[in-house]
Amino acid sequence: MTDAHHTLAARIAFASYRNITIGTAGRLAARGIDATEFFALDRGTLASLTGLKPDYFDDARRAAALESARHEADFILSNSIRPIFYTDHDFPARLKDCEDAPAMLYVVGRPDFAIKHCVAVVGTRHATAYGTDFTRRLVEDLAAKMEGVLIISGLAYGIDIAAHRAAMTADVPTAAVLAHGLNTIYPADHRDEAARIVRSGGFLVSEYRSDSKMHRGNFLARNRIVAGLADATVVVESDARGGAMSTARIAGAYNREVFAVPGRVSDPYSRGTNDLIARQQAIILRDADDLIAALGWETRPVEGTQQTLDFPLTDEQTKIVEFIRTNPAATVNDMCVALAMPYSALSSTLFQMEMEDLIISLPGSRYALPSKLSRN
Repeated sequence: MTDAHHTLAARIAFASYRNITIGTAGRLAARGIDATEFFALDRGTLASLTGLKPDYFDDARRAAALESARHEADFILSNSIRPIFYTDHDFPARLKDCEDAPAMLYVVGRPDFAIKHCVAVVGTRHATAYGTDFTRRLVEDLAAKMEGVLIISGLAYGIDIAAHRAAMTADVPTAAVLAHGLNTIYPADHRDEAARIVRSGGFLVSEYRSDSKMHRGNFLARNRIVAGLADATVVVESDARGGAMSTARIAGAYNREVFAVPGRVSDPYSRGTNDLIARQQAIILRDADDLIAALGWETRPVEGTQQTLDFPLTDEQTKIVEFIRTNPAATVNDMCVALAMPYSALSSTLFQMEMEDLIISLPGSRYALPSKLSRN
């Protein structure tokens, strides 16, 4: 066994050990105990360093954990899975702020945890046409208006899969946070989408090993990763209880912004979102602009557009505009020669255009175009 394999196995075993999170791992590290020493030191030494009962460091239990982790390390290395330990430089910084975050993540695909804007979009598994359409429009608008957007969800039926599909259609990366190991996909109906997520530049991420048993508690636990990876969590549709509401509460506890999409009071899958808004636990979300404004994000420059003029340019004005556009350093004298216009006539036209905000006077007898005319 190589040193790298041994270190990986120790990290896997450590991250899987009972009650180990980023918070507890950090407190152990402060006492000089990293993943390797956790299994190398005798239990008496560990107990004295930490103040915990020796039973927590039972020798047989630690040996079994380490042996099991060696098999998991083999699985990871042979299946192109990327393990990211909490001390690694590429561990998501947003998640490091969450005390109860896992100490190890397992990833397939191309994660960019440092991407500028991360938005979690979650909701009911029983999405309505209203919720699905809103999700599509929200993701499309964010993709169109923002540079560097990652859409995060949980690959579940309903709003989750709608968010992933919308992201792929809009050509932005999406991350699926799974409630099980990366040796399987649940629900099985979404295997093709999971593969598409990876192929399109997104990724699958989980805290669970391939030998972890799947149970209901995993789905609630993974919500803290969904919320922790995101700058903001959007709940599109949810009844008063459900996984999306859990994610919203966790995001709020992490001091992340929570948004909720309002719906008709008679709709069961708007009861949760309406309640979040009514209790002021979420910001009302009508469109992408609400989210962008609330977070203070800058939108990308809109290219290929120009302001519509209240009146058409004359032939002379059009020639002047085109000349300035293609010759930004030219002077009035250059313009006279190029356009074959008398100086007095040109000066009069330029003055009129300046008064109508069609050109901007610059030092050195030069002119520039305002933004409404600066592009073709």
